[in-house]
Amino acid sequence: MWPEHPPDDPRAWLSAVAARRLVDARRSEAARHRREEAVDPGHGSAATEEGDDTLFLLFCCCHPELTPASQVALTLRAVGGLSTREIADAFYVPEATMAQRISRAKRALRGQRLDRPGDLAVVLRVLYLVYSAGHAGRVDLVGEAIRLTRQLTLATDEPEARGLLALMLLNHARLPARLDAQGRIVTLDRQDRRLWDTREIAEGVRVLQSALALQRPGRYQIEAAIAALHDDAARAEETDWPQVLAWYDDLVGLTEDPVRQDPAAVLGRAVAVGHVHGAGAGLRETDRLRDVIGDRHRWHAARGHLLELGGDLPAAATAYAEAARRATNVAERDHLVRQAARARAAGPASGGG
Repeated sequence: MWPEHPPDDPRAWLSAVAARRLVDARRSEAARHRREEAVDPGHGSAATEEGDDTLFLLFCCCHPELTPASQVALTLRAVGGLSTREIADAFYVPEATMAQRISRAKRALRGQRLDRPGDLAVVLRVLYLVYSAGHAGRVDLVGEAIRLTRQLTLATDEPEARGLLALMLLNHARLPARLDAQGRIVTLDRQDRRLWDTREIAEGVRVLQSALALQRPGRYQIEAAIAALHDDAARAEETDWPQVLAWYDDLVGLTEDPVRQDPAAVLGRAVAVGHVHGAGAGLRETDRLRDVIGDRHRWHAARGHLLELGGDLPAAATAYAEAARRATNVAERDHLVRQAARARAAGPASGGG
C-alpha cells in the first residue's frame, strides 16, 4: 500500500515493490524465448529483469481505481520516465494541470493494495493511447509505446498484445512520409510510399501473422490487418478496398451497437464503403453517425473526402472548411484549410457519387 503520504517518486517506490513481486504474466524462460522468436526472430534475449520490473510498473499504473487519463499520465511519469512538463506538452495542457492529474492518481492509489493491478485489456488501451498521443503531441511518445508493447508481447501469449504491436509498427513505418518538407500533414493517399520503412512493415506483418495464427482475433489485430493492406499497396490506387471493407465489417461486428459504441470504426467503414460501392453509399453511411459525432471535425473531414471522391468539389470544400473550423489540433486544422482551398481551386462539380 502507499504510505500515509504518497511518494514524490512513484517509480522508485513501485520499483521497490516490484523487487518483491512477480509479474503475473511472467512465463518460464523457455516460453519467453519462443515468444521472442515469434515476435522478432533474431531479437535475442532483449527482455531482461529490468523489462520485467517495467511491466510490473506498467500494470500498477493501470490500476482499476484510476481514470484512463490518470492511467496514461502516471504510466508516462513512472514507467516512461518523462517529466511532468514533457507529459503536459504531449497533451497540450498546462504543466500545473498535468501535475494535478498525476497527484490525483497518486492519491487515488493511497491505501490500495497492489495485488489488483490493471488487467491486460486496460494496459493495452493505455499503451494505445500513449502511442496515439505520440502522433498528436509535441513530445515523441511513439517509441516508448512501441518499446513497452514489445516487452509486453514477450510476457503474455495474448494475441491482442501482438496485434497492438503490429498496428504500431505498421503505422509507424509511414512516419517518414507523414509530413512534407515544410512540416505539413500529408494524407495517406498522397504520401511518397518510397519513404516508408519496409523493414518495419515486414516486422509488423510478421507479428500480425503470428497473432492471427492463434485464431482469437480482436480489435488491435483487425486494425493492424487494415493497416497492413494500406502498407501493401505500392500506390493508393492499388489499395485492396474490398478486403479493407471486409476487415471493417469484422471490426464493427465486435460491438452490439457500433454506431454509439465505436463510431470511429463505423466512420472508417463508411470511407471504405465509398471506395468499394461509390461515394454516395459512403455518405449514406456517415449519415448514421450525424447525431453521434456530427459535431466532430473527423466526421466532416470524412464527408469531405467522400464528396471529393464523388466529384462534388464545392461540397467537399465546404465540408473540409467545416472540419477545419472544428479541429482543435493546429496541424490538422491547417491541413484541412489547405484541403478546402485545394477543392475550391479544382473547380465545380465534375461528376456524381
